Amino acid sequence: MSKQLAAPAGATPVNGEIWIVDDDRGVRFVLAAALRDAGLAVREFDAADAVREALRTQRPALLLTDVRMPGTSGLELLEELQRQGIGPVIVMSAFTDVATTAAAYRAGAADYLAKPFDLDQAVATVQRALADSIPGDALAAVAPMPAHALLGESAPMREVFRLIGRVAASDLNVLVTGETGTGKELVARALHEESARRHRTFVALNTAAIPSELLESELFGHEAGAFTGAQRRVAGRFEQAEGGTLFLDEIGDMPLALQTRLLRVLAGGEFYRVGGRELIRCNVRIVAATHQDLDARVAAGQFRADLKHRLDVVRIALPALRERRSDIPLLAQHFLAAAAQELKLPLKRFARATLKALAQRDFPGNVRELENLCRRLAVIAPGAEILAADLGAQPPEASGSDWTEALRSWATQALAEGEADIHARAREALDRVLLEAALAAHGGHRQHAAAALGVGRNTLTRKLGASRTRRR
Repeated sequence: MSKQLAAPAGATPVNGEIWIVDDDRGVRFVLAAALRDAGLAVREFDAADAVREALRTQRPALLLTDVRMPGTSGLELLEELQRQGIGPVIVMSAFTDVATTAAAYRAGAADYLAKPFDLDQAVATVQRALADSIPGDALAAVAPMPAHALLGESAPMREVFRLIGRVAASDLNVLVTGETGTGKELVARALHEESARRHRTFVALNTAAIPSELLESELFGHEAGAFTGAQRRVAGRFEQAEGGTLFLDEIGDMPLALQTRLLRVLAGGEFYRVGGRELIRCNVRIVAATHQDLDARVAAGQFRADLKHRLDVVRIALPALRERRSDIPLLAQHFLAAAAQELKLPLKRFARATLKALAQRDFPGNVRELENLCRRLAVIAPGAEILAADLGAQPPEASGSDWTEALRSWATQALAEGEADIHARAREALDRVLLEAALAAHGGHRQHAAAALGVGRNTLTRKLGASRTRRR
């Protein structure tokens, strides 16, 4: 059983000192040398007991520990340090199985270095963990939870909010249009929550997700024995939403035969269950949504014009995320904080450069794609501050030849102006951009960056040196 750490009364970090705990003297030596070359103060230990003794009077700014050591293991030491509020801690191990890695992160490790590790990567990991050591209060202040999940400060979203405010109190049917992932259901919920119906039920149904032969029963319910497998009476969505709001998503995909029946309900406010004879009256507000052009579908004979007019009393058009880029930082910070709260994870924050990079993305999946990205970063981003390199590559939307067209335009202008050494300058710029992009994508890890570019690490190092020399 491991010893417990004595809480060091009044102990403070020793001028940013980094502690390395490893029973392998060679690992300690090369890692300490690399950290000292990076301008960091380092102290070495060969076992957990020596760390305990030092902690009586001092605390490190950061500690790196091996997993398998004589006596107390690195994971046991990590758990003790976490209980005392000492950290951050980076775990190192040659045994990179899933169980060990997961146990390290579960115990509170700031990061995990697999041996043998690249020294540049190790230094970058330490520097990043040091930068991430911020007060809990600062992180807790990020992105307070709003009253409504529908967020935005851009002009297009202010217009959406204005329409919701004016229409919500009425009982008018509303058609919400917009690309997939723009948040059409959020608009429907906001309309319901700001209406007099807010104390009654909000019911949502994606009409495209239900097989056409079952959709009628989903909407209107059925009696026992109405069809094979119908063993009891079931209320449909109209009955479930009585007095409240029924949201019909992807209404443009509804079969024509069912469109006719829905039209009768909207016109008369009454319907029969499938297989039933009892006339049921309903008091339901309809909010419908579609990503399709309903006017085009009407012209093609795929959607009833009279049903469209019943649904399209008021139209709220949601902008694509690329049309309101100024909202992306606000949304991203909200989604990141919400994911941390939901998944019970430590709060993280975006670096300013990361928010700028996010705002430049197109997000073809719109708000839903941004939310999924933020949830993923809340789990897998290694530090408390999310860097642009953590985002991964932006999938190219335009043709892959666009950059060559820009190069052609530059070369044509340079030739026209009689500039010299055009080929050498272009090669230098190409090398520099590729090297910087690869290093950023791999967190400064030269070996991985070289492999991604398809060159040797020595080649990459040589080109980096040459690039820096030319800049001086």
